[in-house]
Amino acid sequence: MLALALLALPAAAAPQKLIAFGDSLTQGHGLAPDQGFTAQLQDWLRAHGHDVTVENAGVSGDTSAGGASRIAWTLAGGGDAIIVELGGNDMLRGIDPATTKANLNTILKAVAAKGLPVMLIGIPAPPNYGAGYQSAFDAIYPTLAARYHATLVPDFFAPLLGTGETRTQAMEAFMQPDGIHPNAAGVKRIVASLGPKVVALLARAAAPGTN
Repeated sequence: MLALALLALPAAAAPQKLIAFGDSLTQGHGLAPDQGFTAQLQDWLRAHGHDVTVENAGVSGDTSAGGASRIAWTLAGGGDAIIVELGGNDMLRGIDPATTKANLNTILKAVAAKGLPVMLIGIPAPPNYGAGYQSAFDAIYPTLAARYHATLVPDFFAPLLGTGETRTQAMEAFMQPDGIHPNAAGVKRIVASLGPKVVALLARAAAPGTN
């Protein structure tokens, strides 16, 4: 009878590997190893019952060109799903949005060839670059997300303004002194917002034919 009861139990979900591919925001610049984006995301997923290892494939200072040059090597290590967070350094350097789009397309094309579900996280351009640049840069992420059936997160930092703080208050509470990278509390808020979307991404990885 015990054997029959054990057979009736649902099979445990297989462990999964999530690749977090990006720049310093992914890498965890300025934070202790256990407080960065990938560490906090892994902790959040495990606390919510998901046996997931999050690989930190973030490189501080990386541009979309750098990402395009290393995506094949990263994917060779295997994984079940991937987050792509790149483009912020391109924008800070004023790189032509067409170049950024082409590089991100190279990355997403390589991911698609592996059949991995992907989340694409953007960084909006500020208005001081001019309306033309801003419009062209901001259009990159929804355009490529639609092309590659990616889960789109238009703004990595949006959760920091999620409960009514002014931008100044959010900068003081959730950003490091450099004004570019979130502090540990900021990462925690970002992870809490992204977590359910990541769970859905991983569910796609576990369901054949849905990627």
